Amino acid sequence: MSRLATSEARKKDTREKIALGGLVLKAGLQAGQHELLLGLLVDGRRRAERDESERARLVALGAEALCHGRD
Repeated sequence: MSRLATSEARKKDTREKIALGGLVLKAGLQAGQHELLLGLLVDGRRRAERDESERARLVALGAEALCHGRD
């Protein structure tokens, strides 16, 4: 991989991590809640993988939170 491609890939990765961090803050899960946050994410992923209606519910909940602020 060329140096430019590597640099662009790293920048893209950094932007994605910053955006994900912003979602954590928007959800109100700041410092000191690492285990809780990871547990919520793992549980949500498992639920969404098992049940399409649960996945749709979580997507709708997230979309609403993005539009109307933190819940």
